[in-house]
Amino acid sequence: MTSLTKALRSAELRAIGRVVMHALAVGLAVGAGACLFYLLLSVAERVLLEGLAGYQPLRSAGEHAMDFPMPHRAFSPWVLAVLPALGGLAAGLVAHRLAHETSGGGGDAYIDAFHRRGGIMRKRVALVKIIATSFTLGSGGSGGREGPTMQVGAAIGALVGRVIDVSARERRILAVSGTAAGLSAIFGTPLGAALFATEVLYRDDFESEALIPAILASVTAHSVFVGVFPGATLFAHAPGYPFQPSHLPLYAALAVVVSAVARVFVWCLKTAKRLFNRLAVPAWVRPGIGGAMLGITATGWILLVNPHLELAGRGIGILGSGYGAAQGAITGGTWIPGGWSGVGLLMLLVAMKIVATSFTLGSGGSAGDFGPSLAIGGLVGGAFGRAAQLVVSPEIDPGAFALVGMGTFYGGIAHTPVSSLVMVCEMAGTYDLLPSLMLSSGLAFVLLRRVSLYSSQPRSRFESPAHAGEESLDVLKRLRVDHVFRRAKVVTLPANAALASVVDAVLAAPEWQDSFPVVDADGVLRGVVAGDVLRSAMKEETPLALVIAADVMLPAAQVTPLDDLHTALERFLESGLRELPVVEGDAIVGVLDEGHITRAYHDYLGRLGEGTTERMSALPAPKDPTKSE
Repeated sequence: MTSLTKALRSAELRAIGRVVMHALAVGLAVGAGACLFYLLLSVAERVLLEGLAGYQPLRSAGEHAMDFPMPHRAFSPWVLAVLPALGGLAAGLVAHRLAHETSGGGGDAYIDAFHRRGGIMRKRVALVKIIATSFTLGSGGSGGREGPTMQVGAAIGALVGRVIDVSARERRILAVSGTAAGLSAIFGTPLGAALFATEVLYRDDFESEALIPAILASVTAHSVFVGVFPGATLFAHAPGYPFQPSHLPLYAALAVVVSAVARVFVWCLKTAKRLFNRLAVPAWVRPGIGGAMLGITATGWILLVNPHLELAGRGIGILGSGYGAAQGAITGGTWIPGGWSGVGLLMLLVAMKIVATSFTLGSGGSAGDFGPSLAIGGLVGGAFGRAAQLVVSPEIDPGAFALVGMGTFYGGIAHTPVSSLVMVCEMAGTYDLLPSLMLSSGLAFVLLRRVSLYSSQPRSRFESPAHAGEESLDVLKRLRVDHVFRRAKVVTLPANAALASVVDAVLAAPEWQDSFPVVDADGVLRGVVAGDVLRSAMKEETPLALVIAADVMLPAAQVTPLDDLHTALERFLESGLRELPVVEGDAIVGVLDEGHITRAYHDYLGRLGEGTTERMSALPAPKDPTKSE
């Protein structure tokens, strides 16, 4: 092994070691932050909802209340009605005074920081977001922990990057790793979280170079969190869901229904945000107004409807994330009536959850949209499965459709079909439904192409400011000279020919030819005479009969049809020529000019903008000017 090879291998090992150490550091830091977040959120929920209001939230099988002594209190609807308003005001004030960027869900903040801020977030963002979200969700706000966890994890990852002083590119990767670590810790989905953190950044792309660091940080944070708060998967389910090809048309139909509801959900969220933003009140007051509307709505339901469902003083998923309602859609519950009444109740809860979430998120409350999306998708899927059970076959398990509806709903509106189906499988603890999830999620992804939950998502890396220079270079390396050059007969000059003898040939050359290859007696390229050099020599007083082409030629600069355009661009810069001869073997088969590269680059970007994905070899070459129409 040569010393050069040893040095390169040593440098490679150091780079790999640095990535591993950075990812482990982010995973440890985010795992600790996730434990703090979960602890504060659980304490806030226990003290405010259960202690003050006497309200018992409906939880999924994997959610557990913080167990510490609290005096028993009877259900107080009036306290419950005002709690979300007070929590919203507290969260709004904290965000306004300490870090305004922590208002809202957090998903868009993470995406925007990656693409437009070099992965930079203020040091205080993580702690402020944890506190604001604990106020919002602890008081009953209709939202999830996902969006805040994305922002908290990204902020911690960015902070680690600043402490160890890395480049902007590495800092962005650490922010992605932090997001993956946070989601993995809170939801217990190490693989799905890593995929999600890289997939949610774009509508149609992945941040592939961040995937391995995200996986390492995700596993580390998950291990830290489980070590402190051991627990089961988030959702309980039937012992198994055997794959039945005959049910695939039903899952396809479910994708259509879920997509329709998802469109309504996104429209309601954006409409609520627009209406709340028009209110002539300080921004920090708006979450309180949204909380008041939520509290009144939820308390009215609990007083009027829940007693008929044997849930007096208990939740049904309108407040909080809604995972308890989704659990009921999966495994059933005594509060869900049989027959079409159960279908109607679940769909009514869908409408209520959409309204409740619009109040919280539309007003700027610090909560995520992942939890409500899972709940809504699960309720729609559960209702669809119960309807199919009544109409198609009593052997159909509505729980399977509830789980598929979860991944389909959020994966469609967030443009994360791959990671969402993996996360749902991990949260449920089974991959039995993977084929059905793939079909339903794929169809929803197509049906919801024009709908996006996150306005900061660019279409792909080509539209991301974070990859502007990298992607330009990548395009040039993908395209070859034979895709774009002009294949035509080129006027050449013999190396020993006097300029006086080639004047007529030069003047007769096509208008597009500006440089003239100089060849020896065997036709082999020896150099190039630029058009402006040739014209300058013709204007001088020196007799042209005494000047030969070899006297004024530049060193040979050439490309082959198989060279990429990045290589061609380097040859242009090195030679200073505006045209390069294209050589195939020893024969000159055409010329490449700078305009060919520019047009090919813009043509490729235009095809991406139109969503076209043809192979590069399908790109048309410029028209040969020597051929007639």
